[in-house]
This record gives sequence, C-alpha cells and structure tokens, in this order.
Amino acid sequence: MVLNNVDNTYFITSVKLNSLLIKIVIGFLIALLLFSQHDVFAQTYLDSTASIDERVADLLGKMTLEEKIGQMTQADRGFLINIDDIRIYGLGSLLSGGGSAPENNTAESWADMYDAYQGKALETRLGIPLIYGIDAVHGHNNVKGAVIFPHNIGLGATMNEDLVRQAAAVTAREVAGTGIDWTFAPCIAVPRDERWGRTYEGFGEIPEITIMMSRAAVTGFQGDTLSNPQSIVACAKHFLGDGGTNGGQDQGNTQIDETTLRAIHLPGYIEAIQNDVGTIMATYNSWNGEKVHGSKYLLTTLLKEELGFEGFVVSDWAAIDQLPGDYTSDVKNSINAGIDMVMVPDRYVLFINTLIGLVQQGQVTSERVDDAVERILRIKFKKGLFERPYTNRSFTSEVGSQQHRDVARECVRQSMVLLKKKDNVLPVARENIEILVAGKNANNLGYQCGGWTISWQGQSGELTDGTTILEGIQLLAPNASIGYSATGVGAEFSDIGIVVIGETPYAEGVGDRDDLNLDDEDIAVVRRVKSAGIPVIVVLISGRPMILKKIWHYCDAVFAAWLPGTEGQGIADVLFGDYEPTGKLPHSWPRDITQIPINYGDANYDPLFEYGFGINNYQNSPAGSSPEFLSAAVTSDGIFIEVTFNKKMVDPSESYSSFVIDINQSEMISATQAQLKNNDSTTIILSFDTLPKYGDEILISYTPGNVQSFDGGTLAAFADEFVYNILNEDQAPITVPGKIQAEDYSDMYGVQTEPTADWGGGLNVGWIDQNDWMRYLVNVENDGEYNLAYRYASLSETGRITLSSSISSVIATTNLPVTGGWQTWRTQNLTVNLEKGEQSFTLIADVGGFNLNWFEFESLTSVDENEISIHEFSLAQNYPNPFNGTTSIEYQLSQKSVIEFSIYDILGKRVKTILLGEKQPGKYQITWDGKNNAGKIVAAGIYFYSIKSEHKSISRKLLYLK
Repeated sequence: MVLNNVDNTYFITSVKLNSLLIKIVIGFLIALLLFSQHDVFAQTYLDSTASIDERVADLLGKMTLEEKIGQMTQADRGFLINIDDIRIYGLGSLLSGGGSAPENNTAESWADMYDAYQGKALETRLGIPLIYGIDAVHGHNNVKGAVIFPHNIGLGATMNEDLVRQAAAVTAREVAGTGIDWTFAPCIAVPRDERWGRTYEGFGEIPEITIMMSRAAVTGFQGDTLSNPQSIVACAKHFLGDGGTNGGQDQGNTQIDETTLRAIHLPGYIEAIQNDVGTIMATYNSWNGEKVHGSKYLLTTLLKEELGFEGFVVSDWAAIDQLPGDYTSDVKNSINAGIDMVMVPDRYVLFINTLIGLVQQGQVTSERVDDAVERILRIKFKKGLFERPYTNRSFTSEVGSQQHRDVARECVRQSMVLLKKKDNVLPVARENIEILVAGKNANNLGYQCGGWTISWQGQSGELTDGTTILEGIQLLAPNASIGYSATGVGAEFSDIGIVVIGETPYAEGVGDRDDLNLDDEDIAVVRRVKSAGIPVIVVLISGRPMILKKIWHYCDAVFAAWLPGTEGQGIADVLFGDYEPTGKLPHSWPRDITQIPINYGDANYDPLFEYGFGINNYQNSPAGSSPEFLSAAVTSDGIFIEVTFNKKMVDPSESYSSFVIDINQSEMISATQAQLKNNDSTTIILSFDTLPKYGDEILISYTPGNVQSFDGGTLAAFADEFVYNILNEDQAPITVPGKIQAEDYSDMYGVQTEPTADWGGGLNVGWIDQNDWMRYLVNVENDGEYNLAYRYASLSETGRITLSSSISSVIATTNLPVTGGWQTWRTQNLTVNLEKGEQSFTLIADVGGFNLNWFEFESLTSVDENEISIHEFSLAQNYPNPFNGTTSIEYQLSQKSVIEFSIYDILGKRVKTILLGEKQPGKYQITWDGKNNAGKIVAAGIYFYSIKSEHKSISRKLLYLK
C-alpha cells in the first residue's frame, strides 16, 4: 500500500507527538512516584522559613496512622531487633537506658552510632528525624571520658543558681557532641523521706530550692533557644509526687491531699513550664492509689490544660506495664490519660500494633493521636532536627575537656557542707606534715560518682576518667607525706587523718533503705584513726543525710560531700583552704533514723542540723570565748564518759563536781574525777561511782564552775546534752557462762574477720598483730571460778593473749602454742576467776600471729567438771600422739548430751564424722579406721579430732599412722 505523503507526514508527526506526550506523562508519574517520598508538591514542613505551627500542620496532614503511631514510640537501642526497624516502623525516638552504650564507649563512637540511626530515620517516606533521649542526669554520665558533675543533691547544696545553669550548659554541649538531642533531666522531685533511693536525684526537700534549680537546669540545657546547636531538649521529671511516697518507697504510693501535692510537688513544674521545658516525664508512683501514668486529671486536666504545657509527655521505662489490666488496656488508658510518647524499650512492635488496633476500634480517638504527634513534631521542629539531623562534630572533641572539668570542680567546691569543726584543725596544712588518708571511698572513682555513672547502678573502681579524692589531695600537697590505708591502719605514725567514708553506688529502688546508719567498716575506720590520738577529718560521700551518731564523737571536723563526680580535686581544694566551704544543707539532717521523715517546717522540728545549715569559714573561735560543747560518749570499756569541746581545755581536775549525768531520766550522778584526755586536750574524761550499762539513756549537764579553755574562756552552763552510749551499739551483753564468738566484738583495733574452716563454719578473727585488741560487752551471772577455753589457730609462732575486765583488771594471760596452720584449730583451757555484773572484756594480743574463732566460759561451780573426760590409752601419751586403727578414745558423760566426734585434716577440712547423736550418761569408746566419709583410706599425716557436747568441746592433734 502506498501512503499519501501528506497523510504520512501527519501520521509520523502524530506518532511523534503522542510518543512525546506518553514520555511526559510517564516522566511525570515517575517524578510523582519519586518525589512523593518527600512530598515535594507541598514542602511547607521542610521550609525552615515557615512557622512551626505551619510546618506541624503540613506534616501531620501528610502522615498515615501508622506513621503517627511510630512517632509516639520510643525504643531502647539495645533492644532493636534490626536497625532497619527504625525505617520499617517509622520510630519517632530511641533512647539509651543506663549502660546502653556502643561497644566502644567513646564520644566518637556515640556520634557514629547516632548518625547511623538517624540515617535510617531519614530513609522513611516523610524523612522525619529521630529525637534521641538519654539519662544525662549529672553530666553525660553514660559516656566514658565525659565530665561527671555532682548529683543534684550536691548541686542543691551550692544554692547557686548560676553555677547549676553552667553545669547544665556544659552537659548539653557534651551531649550534643555525641549527636544526642534530649536528656531525661532535670529531676525536680522534692524528696521528703531520705530512705528513698532516688533522694540524690532531687535538689532538696522544699519546693523553693526546686523552683530555683529547675529554672537553672532547664535554661542551662535548652539555652536561649532550642535551635541552638549546643542546646538539648530538657525533660522535667517525674510528674507528679515521686518524692512523697509512703516510707520513701520507690514507685510507691504518694498518699497526700491535693493541696499538699500542689504546694510541695508542683511548684518546680510550674517554673519549668514557664521556662519552656520541652518535655515532661510521668512518674511511676501512684497518687492516693491511682497510678499517675493512667491519671487523666494529672496529665491532661492539670498539666496540659490548667498549666498550659505545650511540650510532650513521655512515659518512664516500661511504666505503662504497671497499670492495672492487660497490655491492651495499659496502652489505651495511658494514651487517653495524656501520655504522648511511650517508652517501650523492648516491646515497640507490640505497642505499635496494639495502638493501631485501639484507634481503628475507636477506643483511642484520632484526635488524641493527632494531639500527641503535634506535640512531638513541635519539639523536633523547635530543636532544628529537620535542618541539622546529624551530629555537630565540632562539639565532639570538647567531651571531657579541661574547661568543662573546671566547671565541675567548682560545683564540687561549692557543694561541700561543713557540719562540724574544732579550732586549729582546718584548713589542713600541706607542708611538713604526715597525712593519713583512709576509708573505702577515698580512692574509688566509682564510689564518689554514685549511681547513673557509665552503668545504671554505677560501680566500683576506675570506671571513667577523673580524679579520686586521694589523688586530689596528693596533687595539692606534693610536699606533704601522704599515706593511704583503706582500713586506717598506721594512723599512729601520722599528724592528721582524712577519712573518706560513705555509701556505695545505687540507683532507683535498689537504693531504698530503712537503715541509714553508716556501715560497720566505716565506723571502725573512723574510730581506729581517732584512737591513734590525732585529729580526724571525715568526708562523707553519700546520696542523702546519713546517721552520724556512731562516729560523731570521734571526728574533729565533718564534711558532707554528697556524690561529687569525677573531679575529686574540688574536695582537696576545700580541705587545704584554697576555697572555704560555702555549701548549705538542702535537707534537714536527722539525729537518728527514728526522726525520718523530717523536713523543714514540720511540727516539733528538731534535727541534728536544720535545712540550710553550713559552717562557712575556717576561723577559730575568738580568744577568751566560752568553749562550745560538741559531743559526749561513754568510752568503749564502759568506765568513763568523754566530753569534747571546740577548743583546747585546761585540766579540770579541781572542778569535776560541776558535771552531772542523768541516767534514764531518774538517777542523777556527779562526776568523781575529771582529767584531760591524752593526746587530745579538747576532750575531758569524767569518772563516776556508778558506771553506765547497756540500755542506759544518758544525758550530761554542767552547772557554773571554773572549767576553762586554754585561752581563758570559761565554760558556760549547759543542760541535758545527749551522751552516746557505745555499749548500746550492736547487741545486749553476752551472757557468761557461755560461748563468745570472736567476731562479735563491740569494738576492736587492727583485726579482720574471715571465713573459718573450723567445725561449725562462720567467721574467725584473723590478721592479729601485737597490740591489736577486741572488746566484748558481757554480763557475768555469778562470781566464781570458770574454765576459759580459747579456740585458736597459728602457723609458726607462739602467740600470747591477755584478757582483762572493766571491773576487775587482768583476768588471765596465756600463751597460744603453734598449731601448724592458720586454719588448724586447737582449744586451749585455763582456769579464771570472774566477778558478777555487766562489764566489758578486752582481749589484747601481747604477741600476735594467731587466729581466734571463739572463747568460752564454763562455771566450775555449777557444771560437773567430769561431764566429758578424755582418756587416751593403748599407746603412750605424747605430742603429737601416734594414732592408728587400734587406738581408742574413751569419754565419759555425767548427763544426757548430744555428742559430735569428727576428724579434720591439717587445713581444717572435715574428713569424717564418726559420731553425731544423743548419748545417755556413761562411758564410751571411739575408734577410727582411718577412712574418710567416702570410705577411702586417708593418707598418713597430721590430723585433728574434735569431741563436742552441748556444753563443752575439746580438740587435739593426732598423728595418723597406717
């Protein structure tokens, strides 16, 4: 067929036009498909010049239900099933919980990790960036090498709003240096009961300090504008009433009326909102039985509507799981109550699917979802995440910088509260002086940082970069002779002791404690150093006030240093007087645990130190001023009462009658003698005809007399001052006759306890050197003659021991012959005479080199001495005695008893129990076939046998010959 040229031209032209049109249409469709990923036809939300309200409305209008709920979801990075889940589920947020860190825990690795996560978020259809949260609660405390500031209780003690703002700004800059946008801080709880394990997370016990410090922290974190690259989003927590739970129970019930809730726990949030805090975290606790995570009244009516909070509310870690009902109802009730973003560390897929279903079923409205997402998007736009989603690496190198550490060091200086001082003790000299630094907290960076440091609960040791208190002292006093002993041994060779004691790390409910007394080892080290006759300065590391009555009398100065963080040199700055203390107590300091809870403004308010107390100078008292009574205590032997003052005293031997003690509010007794204490002229020792006893409550008074200080000051009258009765410390007096376990001392010097391999297990006292001693409170029931049995072990040297009584001087001195091993036990017997009554026994090592398990008193006038008699026959008696299968041991009982007869090897390990059972009175024989409990013949060598009744035990060495 031949085509017309014109028609052919038209046809070809038509085909070309149609082809071009098709290409245009296809191109348009492809472009539409490609560009729809980021809505290029309506880019208002990507336009940084548009208002935030316009951007939020535009973006929200483009989002599917699934995308909206993704924005409401926060997962912990450690629980991500796959990094692509960020893109697949459109997650709005990630967090790092305590200890959730990249494998290589450096600032650079954190930044790399953040950028990788953010990259996945930007791959989503709308490219909405993540907001990443972290508990940077006292510095960027999850990151090794970051500066760790004092916890909030210490910052509260500074009473310095500007300094707290600087600390928050430094933290924000270090957090920004790792890419992270959001800190779960500040905690503006008002802790009303120091038994609460989160006490240190609050600034103080009254709303006024919380108002001041919440303002400082929020403005420090967020700066003048959130869009500043070095600003991060703050989170006021935990809304509402977390510091007021019954008994200080973490996540417990705050049982108070609404007036009290608003008066005490709300003001800090009002201040934070007025300073544009970006987010608020709901609290785990209940209010009058209702979990706050499910309270629409608190989270919506009060917080959002009445207070006008425009940021978003985030839940605490898996906290919605604590609501009553199943998981579906947990999600429904928390979202409807007003939670906008839910922290679901490991259940993010379940949460997303559950909430989608609830919206589809109408149980959660789309309006509630839109409100939550609007709030979240508004903060993301304010922060500038759409314009700057990745880490600003110019800040990364500043993490842990010296400039930042200088701010933290200043926080440490200003946080220290001086509670007690004697004249001429502070500041500590740093030339021509022997200083002993002691205590478990002195050289432990982890202890001084506390919880929420690198890991959730914190830990012991060199967990990050920083300066311990000991290192700080060494740096500031290079020309002093500085020794260190965790236990305080060696104090007698020093001029002054600095003893650093206190709590070990904890966080949240793990730190809940009913007993705020100091640990026994802390009490022991303070007393040990003081017993050397030198001044003692105590630095207390703790997350709350502790009960000090067991050490108060033995300290010449006491600092509350809280949890200072990595810059321990700040404590040394104050000790050496480069800076005088300025800190004030953010909590009332209780006299004893029975006063807790105690808070400023209480009826009958009588703490040891009031809220706001703090000594702010090192000046000595004026010459000629009246001496100040500081403390009084019964001496550990129960014989004397020591009374200590703030300055050196003149020997009061001619005016002792002016001191009177009141025992149990009934018996008034005048002193019979008074004298200065050796090596401590600030202390007067008083003697009385009637001695204090266990259980006594004692007060001391002074009537006008002529007791004077060395500078001419006359002691003013005082009345009914508390006397610490050391006899009351641990237990009632041990009854004699009876067994006294060596580790049950009321006081000691130089010894340590350790597990024992002796029969019965438990502990023995070891590491006994010459002049070490132990003291025991006892009650001897009757005068008379007693058998005294020592259970001891020694390796290679014969020890010698003296036992004395507070009412009858020396009871006995005896040698302890070598047993052949530190866990090779023998019983040594001797006869002693005891006087009836309550008294203290002091057991001193005249020659050391032995371990002691127990000692036992048996009355020889009331118990048949022949109850157990041992007679070895068949072989001649020698030492060690040969022993074989033909050797028998005879014993005799005068009354029915349970008898245990066992063989032990030289290390104290039980080889065989030959007899364990009740026996009637009579004579018995025992032989040993040389086999162990497994029925195997043992090797020839040295063994021990022990025969024990309910009243007596005897152990002897034997040489087993096959």
